[in-house]
Amino acid sequence: MGLAIEQARLAIAARQSPFGSVIVKDNTLIAAAHNRVWDTCDPTAHAEVTTIRAGSEALRTIDFSGCTLYSTCEPCPMCATAIHWSKFDAIVYGATIADAAAAGFSELTVSIDDLYRTGKSPVRIISGIRRPECAELFQLWLRTPGTRKY
Repeated sequence: MGLAIEQARLAIAARQSPFGSVIVKDNTLIAAAHNRVWDTCDPTAHAEVTTIRAGSEALRTIDFSGCTLYSTCEPCPMCATAIHWSKFDAIVYGATIADAAAAGFSELTVSIDDLYRTGKSPVRIISGIRRPECAELFQLWLRTPGTRKY
């Protein structure tokens, strides 16, 4: 999770949104990235999607069986679906959708727990890891001049 937090800090410094994620397989870092919505003008360039794209390139596959994705925030429904389709073993996250909404993001209030339960996803969910530190990223981002919400 520490590397995902570092990615979120890089995002904040680059005036992007305060989200970071990494992919790990067998205790080896596969990919690390952060939200790039504003610099790419791509509303799908969330941290998780950007990291999955980098991981696909690194591994030359779309199948992430045996991998875990770490994210500083609970994945939105789009990202949760991408994680499911990519066949990750697990998603580990810190802050919640409610934390992101409190910072002003227009989040859908569908939790990953509800989405995966309803959709019968086999992806394991591990939540709340370093949540205070991950939630604090939103406060740092709000204090940083030049940041934008979406």
